[in-house]
Order: sequence, then C-alpha cells, then structure tokens
Amino acid sequence: MDYLVVVAAVLSVAGLVMLIAGSRGQDRRATALRLAAIERKLDLIMKHHGIVEPRAEEPDVLQHLMRGQKIQAIKVYRERTGVGLAEAKDAVERIARERGLDAR
Repeated sequence: MDYLVVVAAVLSVAGLVMLIAGSRGQDRRATALRLAAIERKLDLIMKHHGIVEPRAEEPDVLQHLMRGQKIQAIKVYRERTGVGLAEAKDAVERIARERGLDAR
C-alpha cells in the first residue's frame, strides 16, 4: 500500500513539473509573438513618418565585405547590434550594395 502512495506522489510531482514547464514555454512563445507584432507596427510607423533607423556600420563589417566574407560580416553585425539573422543579412547586403561590394 505504501508503494502505491509513493508512486502516486512521484507521478503527481512529475506531472506538476511538466505542467509548469509547459506553461513557461507558452508564455515565452506568446511574448515573442507580441514582440514581433509590436516591431512590425513600429516599422510601419517609422516608414510612414520617414524615420530611418540609424546605421550600425562597423569597420569590421566593411573589412569582411571587402574580403568577400559575407557570412563573417553578418556574424559580426549580429554580435555588434543584437539583431536577428534575417535583419543582419538584409543590413549587410544593403551596406554591400551602397558601397559597391555586392558583386564580390
């Protein structure tokens, strides 16, 4: 009889832990979705008012582009600015186009 009580208690605790862990993951996903929506709205507002985001051009990024090291330039850009992969790629490609380095 005591064995069944211990097994039931362990299963209850394991279930509770799984429930808590699952809810935290859902909270993170919900927060990420809300943040993405806010960023899209902010981008639309900035575009509507003609506000241009300040550039985060770094000498290291330009050096990598001049050597034809686009991937390394994106990595450096991400490290310096904290933006995501897609944003960094777009920014580095824009910098390369503006500097005439996109043909490399």
